Amino acid sequence: METIEFDICGQICPSALLTALREINAHKKGLKGGTLQLVIKTDARDATRTIPSAVENMGYQVDIEPLDGCYCIRIFAG
Repeated sequence: METIEFDICGQICPSALLTALREINAHKKGLKGGTLQLVIKTDARDATRTIPSAVENMGYQVDIEPLDGCYCIRIFAG
């Protein structure tokens, strides 16, 4: 499975959410097909609520993991 990482540290919501949604839509074929996962690195605590909520409503699975002062939000097919 291919992984694409985006570092959006420094962005706050709603900018972080909009960036995540743009990347999800740009890569939806690979995500839906299960050949791709996105990993979004953020330091915005609000993004750990808004991004997963939006992504789950779109039918994807989400994992959140704290890592080195930021959060890694992994998005993949459900």
